[in-house]
Amino acid sequence: MNLTDELIQYCNDIISGEIICCRKHKWACMRFLRDFDKAGTNEFPWVFDETKANKYLDWMRLFKHRKGPLAGTKKEPAPYEKFVYGNIYGWVHKDTGFRRFRRSYEQLARKNAKSQDKAIQALYEISAFGEQSAEAYVAATKKADTRHVWGEASWLYKNSELLKDKFVTKFDTELQTVVITHKKSGSFFARLSKDDKKTGDGTNPQFEVLDEYHLHETTEYYDVASSGMKTRTQPLLSIITTAGFDLNRPCYTVEYDYVSKILDPDNPIENDRYFVMICEADLDEDGKLVDDVSSDAARMKANPIIGDTDVGKESIKIDLQEAIDKPDKMRDFLTKTLNIWINQRPLGYMDMAKWAACGATIKRPFPDVSGKKYKVTTGLDLATRIDLTSVGFEIDLGDVIAVLSHSFMPRETFEKRMKVSRKIPFDRWENDGWLTATPGAQVEYHSVLDYIEKTYDDYGWRRDEACFDRHLATWLEGEMAGKKFVSIEVPQIITMLSNPTKDFKGIVYNISTENAEKKLIHDNNPVLGWAISNAVTKMDHNKNIMLDKEKSSECIDPIAALMNAHFRVMVNKKKKSVYETRGVITM
Repeated sequence: MNLTDELIQYCNDIISGEIICCRKHKWACMRFLRDFDKAGTNEFPWVFDETKANKYLDWMRLFKHRKGPLAGTKKEPAPYEKFVYGNIYGWVHKDTGFRRFRRSYEQLARKNAKSQDKAIQALYEISAFGEQSAEAYVAATKKADTRHVWGEASWLYKNSELLKDKFVTKFDTELQTVVITHKKSGSFFARLSKDDKKTGDGTNPQFEVLDEYHLHETTEYYDVASSGMKTRTQPLLSIITTAGFDLNRPCYTVEYDYVSKILDPDNPIENDRYFVMICEADLDEDGKLVDDVSSDAARMKANPIIGDTDVGKESIKIDLQEAIDKPDKMRDFLTKTLNIWINQRPLGYMDMAKWAACGATIKRPFPDVSGKKYKVTTGLDLATRIDLTSVGFEIDLGDVIAVLSHSFMPRETFEKRMKVSRKIPFDRWENDGWLTATPGAQVEYHSVLDYIEKTYDDYGWRRDEACFDRHLATWLEGEMAGKKFVSIEVPQIITMLSNPTKDFKGIVYNISTENAEKKLIHDNNPVLGWAISNAVTKMDHNKNIMLDKEKSSECIDPIAALMNAHFRVMVNKKKKSVYETRGVITM
């Protein structure tokens, strides 16, 4: 069977369930088949070149395994690897022959040959791919972490009979580091790390690996690599990672969300130049495992290479038993073996999977909330003029509440934060209309109030209550009264905010009724989602809770604004928290 037929058969076996895999793995295969059907057309100028794909797979066969039961034997690409690297190297432009994919994202559980495969790829990019004066890099947060890929590459070429004389490892005086150099072309493979103070500025990468991207605190290496590649005709920026614990880092907040949407056949977002493969244990809409943690399905979905091997099965079985015996180890098992993102922040307010499940989708679109028939309560958080200021709207639709949010930041603060760190994509949020950067060094509160007034007019809402904390209360009361709103001050004390804090979470978790439909819907505002993921709570001796701004890792103003609104909603309905009515307190 030729490679093309082999990949088509692989995709069909994946989609049909013949091969156990996760939902996103299926989506990747569905994407390949869709692309193959429209290949070479005017709207899709890419074709699958089997010769180029086979050239790379043959390259992989020139190396030996370094570790494990196969140590010392020739590498034979697994079906999964044939699919991934057949895609990356097989798809080319129908006219130029240049590669299609400029970006790749691969998320697998640990011990599934990520480092070995990237090392082989780096050696290919500086030699057999054919680009002149190629530069390849592996970037990680710590220098020690770069050894996984770079060290593997060094061992691989030295232990390949055909290639050991084609490369040399030496100290490069210009780069001031040890590099692997391809003797004939002078192309090289080097390491970049924060603690080594090597950011990649001034580089011109042909290929760059961002290793264990979940550990990267900023998008700096991504941005520098992307910028440096602009003069290359067919570069490749490759991200490899397992899932992580910190949901505030860019791998989760930016990349994972984005690439998941690329794969999702029901999502309108497309990027024909970005290859994506995610292998993870599936979760349901409540954030629970679809398969039992000890099942073959959970193991196979996150481990497409070692999951069905005797050694892999035994190793995973041992790890699982330890996690069962030592509950503190279960998070590690879920994240590193089943590849599930876990937010390990203590006293984190919200399970972000449950929040995401309340987001509008194609099948459950955000409702038309216009008209005077709905009661709308506005919450504001105007805590500081030099950072984030937010407005939240809670719309009572009867059985469901809809929430909207918008935030403001002074332009000076905006520019400073973007310059110091690109960890949070404020620029993207501004471009997408979720955030307004106001001129100057301070938020102009009149702009915020004008936004509220315009929003009410655009939706045709009747003007009702606007709720805020004590800060600027006197000034706000006069301003809001002038705009025909009723001003409500919300005391920022734990005994007052406990019920709304618990109740809002309860509505998201939908614990008030068994097997009920979702009781809240939001429009997937990323600024609000980011704020909720930042939020932590504090508790008093009576088990009252409230959001804790001081201990939250970043801004929480958007959810604080909504909490002010929800406080008043509960007062008006004289409603107890669903947690209180059921005797449940969940942190």
